[in-house]
Amino acid sequence: RLTGCFTLSCVFKIDTTPESYLDLFPLEAIVYLTPDSENGKYLTYIDPDKVYVLGGLVDESIHKQLTLRRAREQCLQTARLPIREYMVKAPNSRNYHSETLAINQVFDVLSTYYETQSWPAALRAGVSSGKGYVLPDTAEQ
Repeated sequence: RLTGCFTLSCVFKIDTTPESYLDLFPLEAIVYLTPDSENGKYLTYIDPDKVYVLGGLVDESIHKQLTLRRAREQCLQTARLPIREYMVKAPNSRNYHSETLAINQVFDVLSTYYETQSWPAALRAGVSSGKGYVLPDTAEQ
């Protein structure tokens, strides 16, 4: 199994290793990102002293709350992206709204936020309109 670890800095460093992130970092430094994070736990900023774990699920309908269960089993902190806090549900014919993003979308959100310190800019960069969420300034368009 490959684990991609990265730190957000001027240059993105991505290393692959057969070791688990649980063996590489102290538990208190790890934040497992999951759209199912409980009790309103969402990212307000990126802490450079934390390690953020991005899950890798393909079919969100079959694996609901899998990332949350994994984080609980591993006694890890969780957080979700602040989609609900900065975006609104866009009217659409399917009435579809999902906060589950692909790994590349989550990475785009995190890297854009790190560069701009703006959640609206970061969410615009990573959350496609197909997810059913838009920023309030584009909701009427």
